[in-house]
Amino acid sequence: MIRKQEITTFEFPEGAVIWDVREPKSYAEGHIQGAVNQPIDSIEPQKLQQIPESEPIYILCGGGSKAPRAAEKLESFDANREYVILIRGTRAAIAAGMPILK
Repeated sequence: MIRKQEITTFEFPEGAVIWDVREPKSYAEGHIQGAVNQPIDSIEPQKLQQIPESEPIYILCGGGSKAPRAAEKLESFDANREYVILIRGTRAAIAAGMPILK
């Protein structure tokens, strides 16, 4: 199941699985706290096996174009999981003054 959540009003649960699907260079320039770089082109079914099925996977990108594609790709691997697209991504987080790590 894919759902959407506004990044600027969302409080991440403790230990949330957050995947930033941008390229490593963009991720290194700034990402939200807790996000792990998982470029969209390197997402494979084996990556899901490392995460308990009960855990939702939060997905974001720079501005919102790659995250929906990544969620669809993940859902094609395992449709029983919950995938949450963080709307407007890192740019919205920066604009809202959320802490950004470099």
